[in-house]
Amino acid sequence: MKSLLILVAGWLLHTCALAQVNEQPGLASVASPDNNVRFVFYQKANAAGKRELYYRVTYKHKAVILDSLLDLRLDNHLSENAMALKVDRQEKWFDNLKIGAITQSSHDSTWRPVVGERASVRDHYNQMTVNMVKEDNPIYPLALEVRAYNQGVAFRYAFPENEKGTYYRITAENTEFAFPVETKAWFHAWGQAPYQQLPLFNWPDESERPLTLEVLGRIHVALLEGGMTDYSRTKFKLHKDKPHTLVTSMHDPADLISPFATPWRGIMIAESAGALADNNDFILNLNPPSAIADTSFIKPGKIMRVMVQTTASAKANIDFAARHNLQYILFDWKWYGPAFSFSSDATKVAIPDFDLPGIIQYAAGKGVGVWLYVNQQALLAQGDTLFKTYKQWGVKGVKFGFVQVGSHRWTTWIEQAIRQAADAGLMVNIHDDWRPTGEQRTWPNLMTAEGIRGNEEMPDATHNTVLPFTRFLAGAADYTICYYSPRIKTTHAHQLALAAIYYSPLQTLYWYDTPDMSAHEPELAFWDRIPTSWDDSKLVQGYPGQFVTTARRKGGDWFVGTITNNDARKVGVKLDFLDKDKRYTATVYEDDGAAPTATKVGIRTLSVDSHSVINANLLPSGGQAIWLTPAK
Repeated sequence: MKSLLILVAGWLLHTCALAQVNEQPGLASVASPDNNVRFVFYQKANAAGKRELYYRVTYKHKAVILDSLLDLRLDNHLSENAMALKVDRQEKWFDNLKIGAITQSSHDSTWRPVVGERASVRDHYNQMTVNMVKEDNPIYPLALEVRAYNQGVAFRYAFPENEKGTYYRITAENTEFAFPVETKAWFHAWGQAPYQQLPLFNWPDESERPLTLEVLGRIHVALLEGGMTDYSRTKFKLHKDKPHTLVTSMHDPADLISPFATPWRGIMIAESAGALADNNDFILNLNPPSAIADTSFIKPGKIMRVMVQTTASAKANIDFAARHNLQYILFDWKWYGPAFSFSSDATKVAIPDFDLPGIIQYAAGKGVGVWLYVNQQALLAQGDTLFKTYKQWGVKGVKFGFVQVGSHRWTTWIEQAIRQAADAGLMVNIHDDWRPTGEQRTWPNLMTAEGIRGNEEMPDATHNTVLPFTRFLAGAADYTICYYSPRIKTTHAHQLALAAIYYSPLQTLYWYDTPDMSAHEPELAFWDRIPTSWDDSKLVQGYPGQFVTTARRKGGDWFVGTITNNDARKVGVKLDFLDKDKRYTATVYEDDGAAPTATKVGIRTLSVDSHSVINANLLPSGGQAIWLTPAK
């Protein structure tokens, strides 16, 4: 027993040591405005005597990122001596960099999104720029740019315009993220993958970003990529030799022309998973302001998918949309022919009895806009003129389908297509495995994107409780919420609540549903009333994989959603986010076996204020939705 106690004590001392700040002095550092987050930069010699770049990150004097390597691999711009000796052109371009001027600056501004989860976003950080040159070839300068926010840190490598070295080929970005022992991550191998909470060893594959981790037993960290618009997508893999260490893994090389900067490597840090989710403006601030001068065509709303059949069925869907306050309908794929064929013309209807001009006109008369699905083949073949044609037709937006993702080529193509749509005055929804990296700030016509395991795959309730703390850190997601489909694996109240929990300014409802499935149940009033762009949003409570409560405000009204995992749960929803001097009428929609409808959702009305708590007795895979409006 004595030896066991000594062993345990030794392990605890080792763990605590890893969690403490490394006292080795840094060459330079920058702290967040509240001084809780600090990024420390330095050089140290490796076993071969080469000086390498390193960093570490502390949060309230605890190391959340331990000493980690900063590294890019380029296949050009080595010294002439190295060339003559036929040294591997991809080897250690960052070795023995000479440190030049180190500058510090601060920034504090507020900007207003065209659409968003909040009416305004504060962009407040301290910045450090470390200028460097290759010691044996000083004609190639670069800089490490670091921003320290109260919500975390972000850094990137910037290469100024250089007439003597215009072209650069980045073959790998081996930036490390070394974590304390016992760190766990919500691993997911691709954008539409399920989640597993795993320690940092024996992963089955690389993990997608954002990647949320729990560190030191309670601190939550998210690794993300910001401003990835002219580069190759980067995931996270386990380091082959260093335990508890992740390293960036580029999809393929990126061919670039100076001046350029790599995407931001973001490290969000918060006391809890909920606080992490509340800071999801972080990724937007790593991108330039809006590049669209006239944003009047960008209008958020709810949308329903229509599988193309006939003019009559299209009008029936439009009538349903108008009755339930949906702003848009989407005509899904194959309306112009085989989607995967370059021979299909996306400016011509390829099915009989489908009067698209007449349908668009009919929808407009009902206050409903039309979106069109277009597969990547047609976008590639006709993208230069297609969007302008759709604008002339009166179409409001385009859903990109089956896009290729990851490579430098396809990244730049998608960004170009978003810009082309903006130039034509069209909104965009991108489906399949693509995820945004904050570019919706620059191109607010990008309303939403998939890159999520949503109701196309019909995940279970436990998966649904993970998403607000993981995928939604990257921005809006098109989960494609259902209501009537027998394929859903949750209760109806759970699906109802998702419209408040999941942010998407283009919110897809009734995904696998058709108007004939609906009895226009009274609880649909929650979806009828709910907006999709907000003045304020708060993650009230929850933990990934267990449950979540989110509250969102538009004007004076609040919409609240609570869902549980596959287990039953009793939670209290505190209303302390309400105005202190007002009373509200709360309409509560929840699972109720005694309800007289086939959906078994009951409705009750309460008088409440900011001191009230609404109890939620959640069924397994259940949920509760609440509409709060100031009492008259």
